[in-house]
Amino acid sequence: MDSERRDNIGKPKQIAYHAVIALAGRRIDAPGTDPPRFPLENVPIVRGRIAAFLSSEHAEALVCSAACGVDLIVLEEAKRLGLRRRIVLPFPPKRFRETSVTDRPGDWGSGFDRLVAMAEATGDLVILAGVAGDDDAAYAAANRAIIRETEALAKDTPNGIPHRRVSVIVWEGAARSGTNASGGRQTLVTQSGFEERFLLTR
Repeated sequence: MDSERRDNIGKPKQIAYHAVIALAGRRIDAPGTDPPRFPLENVPIVRGRIAAFLSSEHAEALVCSAACGVDLIVLEEAKRLGLRRRIVLPFPPKRFRETSVTDRPGDWGSGFDRLVAMAEATGDLVILAGVAGDDDAAYAAANRAIIRETEALAKDTPNGIPHRRVSVIVWEGAARSGTNASGGRQTLVTQSGFEERFLLTR
């Protein structure tokens, strides 16, 4: 049976069907990136993979940041599907827009503005304040916040049965040298007991 299982005394026990998605993914490549991780011309195929993924997981809500590339693509697809969208930013929107949205090829700024405004209007915009240290520390804090927010939304269900918690990393399949935010997220979700998925940007 799809929505039930037997517990240890033989009675049917309902299990979760829908999911809350925690997402991390690559930004669009800067000019001259070698090897390529997410070239701008791959946006249509990645958009298709993300749309298929959200449908196949029966997603109810999405939690992610809003950088150019994968983040904004998945937020747009989640909006199209009518999903709840919670955005976590490590900095105030103006600074994040300058450093993580409009600094790469593509027209990402207007979409960022629109999606952030929608999240703020519904109470689904989380801006971290007072994160000490460098940018790497701020992004690590955002990863932790995305996990917390996903767990909170997964528990907030009308029937009392928590949604599944699914983490997806959308990348080219290889860790970068140095600091690797996707790798850090993978460690967090493994420790937290999330289901793990991977999609490719190439």
